[in-house]
Amino acid sequence: MSTRVTLLGSTGSIGTQGLQVIAAHPERFEVEVLAGGANTRLLAEQAARHRPSLVAAAGGTREKLAAAIAAAAEDAGVTGYVPEVVVGEEAATIAAGAPTDVVLNGITGAIGLRPTLAALRSGARLALANKESLIIGGPIVKDVAAPEQIVPVDSEHSAIAQALRSGRADEVRKLVVTASGGPFRGLDRAALREVTPAQALKHPNFAMGRVITTNSATLVNKGLELIEAHLLFDVPMERIEAVVHPQQIIHSMVEFHDGAVIAQLGLPTMLAPIALGLSWPERLTDVETPVDWTQAQDWRFEPLDDEAFPAVRLAQQVGAAGGTHPAVYNAANEVGVDAFHDGAARFTDIVDTIEQVLQRHDDARFDAHTVEGVLAADAWARDEAAGLLRTA
Repeated sequence: MSTRVTLLGSTGSIGTQGLQVIAAHPERFEVEVLAGGANTRLLAEQAARHRPSLVAAAGGTREKLAAAIAAAAEDAGVTGYVPEVVVGEEAATIAAGAPTDVVLNGITGAIGLRPTLAALRSGARLALANKESLIIGGPIVKDVAAPEQIVPVDSEHSAIAQALRSGRADEVRKLVVTASGGPFRGLDRAALREVTPAQALKHPNFAMGRVITTNSATLVNKGLELIEAHLLFDVPMERIEAVVHPQQIIHSMVEFHDGAVIAQLGLPTMLAPIALGLSWPERLTDVETPVDWTQAQDWRFEPLDDEAFPAVRLAQQVGAAGGTHPAVYNAANEVGVDAFHDGAARFTDIVDTIEQVLQRHDDARFDAHTVEGVLAADAWARDEAAGLLRTA
């Protein structure tokens, strides 16, 4: 019996790679639901190829999406395929709650929170690539999730999940999350002030969307990953650290109290983590090319430069503080990233703005245990960040 899969963010990087994995293992998976973004044409083509029972999109109209699917089906020679179509702000949440076995949440940003909760409440396994939903809604998500219902898809957290199978939870001394260092590794703060949006989108190893690629350049993404690791694996923030590993062959490590370190290795792509998220705890065959051991290779590790890249230090403070601090960190960053790409802020203004918004944040005003409270903190932080950037 095949595994039914829902893909949220099917037209993005994670979603398209997820469909690639599924297409390579047709005997194992069937696509039950697709929820895509603004690329209606691609979503329609995906639907015509995989024929899910439900197709959802955040924008446009039902009529336009249905017509696009019909046209794509005709082009593909598919007859008689007429899926249910849902469009609107709640489309991804509706899609996430539909009956299925696995939900791959590849949405980017805080908008992934409600779909994450809907997936968990449906009882499906959640293959989570939308780190923001766990980070901003940590207490809520953890209250809803059943034990082992969430399987991490971020390569770093997938690596940790795999390494943790080598020992008991009480044997873990430390989690070590690796970072490429981004395209600006080695630059000082003065040089970073002159970085352009085009330069920030040139990640050395991965092909990702605008937000995640920029977050990798500022190291905000690594800060978010430390918070995510804290929430996923119940390890205190002070026992989670980041190290720069430019080659990104070692995706992360777990240090045990006897001094042993277990690392997970693989090429710097997302195919293997996505596949494992879909099939957990089993491994699919021939997902990715292994490391070529016949070739000489040098792997290097460097400490983070907290002065040039303070985002990780800030995230460690935020993760330890808990409450709605992570939601504020994430929201202020998303506003800063947009302002930077719109030409309204410098590269260094992104993290500076996060820090200023956090300094103004009163956690007691917001309830971190309700969606409304978390989203209120998110909205406040966005307004605050926008105001700071307007006057910068």
